[in-house]
Amino acid sequence: MRSEGQHRGLLLRSFALLYVGLLILLPIFAVGVKTFSTSPARVLHELFTPVALASLRLTILTAFAMVAVNVVTGTATAWVLVRYRFPGRKVLDSLVDLPFAIPTVVTGIMLAALYGPRSVVGRVLGRYGIEMVYSRVGIVLALLFVTFPFVVRSVQPVLMAWEKEAEEAAQTLGASPFQVFAKVILPALRPSILTGAALSFSRALGEFGSIVVLAGNIPFKTQVAAVYVYGEMESSNLEGALGVSLALLLFSFLILLLLNLLQRWSHRYE
Repeated sequence: MRSEGQHRGLLLRSFALLYVGLLILLPIFAVGVKTFSTSPARVLHELFTPVALASLRLTILTAFAMVAVNVVTGTATAWVLVRYRFPGRKVLDSLVDLPFAIPTVVTGIMLAALYGPRSVVGRVLGRYGIEMVYSRVGIVLALLFVTFPFVVRSVQPVLMAWEKEAEEAAQTLGASPFQVFAKVILPALRPSILTGAALSFSRALGEFGSIVVLAGNIPFKTQVAAVYVYGEMESSNLEGALGVSLALLLFSFLILLLLNLLQRWSHRYE
């Protein structure tokens, strides 16, 4: 029986490794092979063109802006869903996952309809010089919508499993609610917040559908890296698409590496 169980476990592990290899590692390997089988020098040249660099710069800046907002709002939303009971809480909890179910192109259409220059909200914002459509603000807004669940769903389970003894002890010692959150609760939430932030950032690097609808494809203004790659493929410029694609892959790997290092650092000082 024991050898049969070990054999079954070996088969399951082999299947999992094969599946991950075919689904994830093989496409990444194919991109690298395609790069070196064409012209690496041409790929690097295309990567460092002003338009390509501008698209990468815009992608990274808007992703960081989104993460800064998402960390605060996502953590606050998770806190409200766990710590408070109110009518409609379950409905709100279900709506958190709605961005995962909506196609990103539909997301762009919805946001354009709501914030477009012909809408009521768009006209009001236009009076104050705020443009949501075909602007960098619109890119951040689209990214906030499609990545909203990541931080919430990363923080929420930790709060649900949180034991309140340390929190109550800090209150007994005279700590204010802000001090309790900053000194007791936040350190425990830090790894999950970092995980949600990293997932949001990685997701933002490849966002296409909502941005191309809401922000368009204006070089040096609203052209993000994913839209640039699509445009280069449409123009049959494979080297240009490969260069920016490899840069996005590298950023994703660096984010995952940084996340692991930060989580180890957080656990070391807990």
